[in-house]
Amino acid sequence: MDHPSILIASDSFKGSVSSSRVADLIEEGLHRVCPGCPVAKFAIADGGEGTVEAVVGALGGEIREVEVSGPLGDPVIARYGLVSGGVAVIEVAESSGITLIEQTNENARNASSFGVGQQILDAIACGARRIYVGLGGSATSDGGVGMARALGARFLDAAGNPVPRGLAGLESLEAIDCSRLSERLASVEIVALTDVTNPLTGPTGAVYVYGPQKGIAADELEKLDGWMQHYAQILNQAVGGDVASLPGAGAAGGLGAALAAFCGARIERGIESVLDIIDLEGAMDGVDLVITGEGRMDAQSAYGKAPVGVAKRAKRHGIPVVAVVGGRADDLGSVYDEGIDLVLSIATGPLTLKECMERVDVLLPIAGENAIRALMLGRR
Repeated sequence: MDHPSILIASDSFKGSVSSSRVADLIEEGLHRVCPGCPVAKFAIADGGEGTVEAVVGALGGEIREVEVSGPLGDPVIARYGLVSGGVAVIEVAESSGITLIEQTNENARNASSFGVGQQILDAIACGARRIYVGLGGSATSDGGVGMARALGARFLDAAGNPVPRGLAGLESLEAIDCSRLSERLASVEIVALTDVTNPLTGPTGAVYVYGPQKGIAADELEKLDGWMQHYAQILNQAVGGDVASLPGAGAAGGLGAALAAFCGARIERGIESVLDIIDLEGAMDGVDLVITGEGRMDAQSAYGKAPVGVAKRAKRHGIPVVAVVGGRADDLGSVYDEGIDLVLSIATGPLTLKECMERVDVLLPIAGENAIRALMLGRR
């Protein structure tokens, strides 16, 4: 039997192992069974953690570090990617990430996305003409006001004074002045990447859906969403259009809306854009098996998550797809309907999530073995 050709493109297992490490460990298992089989490995992401790694890893380029303002104003070092053709890739979590501050009600009110704007300006100064901004993992719910401030917009109260930072400043906001926006924005195309479609406000908006995980108290959600609604009205008036209702406007605490409003950004489904950027489908010619995966697979995985994005492209080539996962829901019918043929959980016994995370170096190679043995069984 000829050696099968394998392509691995798995999302990271959040909090445990990166996308590229997942691929390395699965490859280890493949080669235990079939030492000579060729393996192509791609790091992938959906606009959140690992997006910079995926693009720079596939296309080459450099990782740049820049000192910016963190969520509460303390300086942080934010990394982003620069690749050929004047392309930059930014993750908002680097400057405004939820892991950078404690999740308290006060912090959630005051956290600002100012550092994201600083990253954008630095990328433009380095020659970027297209900037992808991954919106996953933010600590902020400021509607992107901080980011826009860094780019030159002014947010004023009734007396014409600047409003306070963060979501708290939206309470007294009465006017937005865009006259001082950086002229350099005219020379750059910005694309916002997200795996969510939430609008800016309302029961499915930035405050209600994502505020609690950032520290907003449950008894404050209605009031703070009211502030966001007031901001949305002023924002729409300032830019002459309804950016607040765009799918994805509520991503990263409303940063999606601000990027659309102040930068003319397109909001795109993250995994689809990343797979296009790295040309994953172009690497599928002659491949016999595609292996993808994520930390946990459930019904929501069918809606824009990385493994299904990979599977849809593989199906265009008639390639079988195995998903390797840390955990799974009982019913994955919707995932199978989207093109995944087999889901393999890495658990080899009654293990807790913590135990699985601690043993990924052992469990992922075993999953790789099982994946290729399933392919070989089907060839008999």
